[in-house]
Amino acid sequence: MRILVTGGVRSGKSRHAETLLSAAESVTYVAPGPTAEDDPDPDWAARLAAHRLRRPASWTTIESHDLATALTGHEAVMVDCLGTWLTAVMDAEALWDASTDDAVQVITGHLGEITRALHGRTADTVLVTNEVGLGVVPAHRSGRLFRDLLGLANQRIAEFCDEVHLVIAGRVLKL
Repeated sequence: MRILVTGGVRSGKSRHAETLLSAAESVTYVAPGPTAEDDPDPDWAARLAAHRLRRPASWTTIESHDLATALTGHEAVMVDCLGTWLTAVMDAEALWDASTDDAVQVITGHLGEITRALHGRTADTVLVTNEVGLGVVPAHRSGRLFRDLLGLANQRIAEFCDEVHLVIAGRVLKL
């Protein structure tokens, strides 16, 4: 089963995604965003620590934004989350000031690799993402670019998933 879990910030997405894999013997947890060492923000470090404490000790953690490679294993995989993945890729590829067309082209290339890997998976796979298109239009170009690219990523990934779960206020709607 391949499931995309989406919703707003602090909606309960990660907790729900973790429960979807709770019966798996072995899970690889892929953290594609900044680590506590990368980001000196104490709130970010606290959030990462809380996520680590909640996961079973038997889960293996990989910190990488190379999702295509992380999805090539044969055990259950959870990716948390596509928003932090996108941020890492935009940083690595210097896309924040790139033209929209150039940014879309680069991200589309990465998404092609990810969806090919996702399509070939037979083990349970859960991907978490943020639903950023439900709120205010960002005031800055970089915010609008991020919103648009994450919307593109969410649509492409959802095409290769069996289900999409929308989490709002800790409640789950299966789409």
